[in-house]
Amino acid sequence: MRPDEATVNEPARTGTALVHAEYHLFQITDPQGPAADDLDASHTGLVSADGGAIEVTTGIHTGDVHVTVEPHSQRPDPDPGWEEIAEISCNSPSGELLVTSFMDDPADLPSLASQGPGSYRLRIHARGRDSAVDQTTVDEAVESYLIQSWPAAHQDALLVKATDAYGAQVRAQPADDTIVIDHEDSLDTQTGRERDILHRAERGDYS
Repeated sequence: MRPDEATVNEPARTGTALVHAEYHLFQITDPQGPAADDLDASHTGLVSADGGAIEVTTGIHTGDVHVTVEPHSQRPDPDPGWEEIAEISCNSPSGELLVTSFMDDPADLPSLASQGPGSYRLRIHARGRDSAVDQTTVDEAVESYLIQSWPAAHQDALLVKATDAYGAQVRAQPADDTIVIDHEDSLDTQTGRERDILHRAERGDYS
């Protein structure tokens, strides 16, 4: 790659923040959504979509995780120093593609839709998901995520790298249209029932 090419694809304003994960996930949303068609977590074990929101699957049940966003103008190379890497396509109707907690305001991070409204590709990198699986209390954040974005036409979701045990557990579960399944998260458990209620309430279904 020529030096001028490298400069052109330098990431736009990047940022890192603590994001609160709840029910094994945090989200990427567009305020005018939907950002993506539904995709079950069993496809990649890391990223899915439900109700128009993109969901990143965490090992920790409830707690803070480190998230870095890195918007690009064109496709960057994956960062090799991560345990799991997956890609998903999305659309940003408003030009604001934001990282947010499941039931909270967007995190203090730049928009991933750095080129304005349109179609984007997201590459999610994860590390540390095996450190505190199912935990709800940790002294400090043990999971880290890097989210790269760039303008791109829609493509199928892609698992780029798979090395952690938690991702293997998620991929081994059968696909489900209502909730993102993990090894304890089914409608037969209290956690699963609570999460199903939250998902339906987010869509305005209070039945």
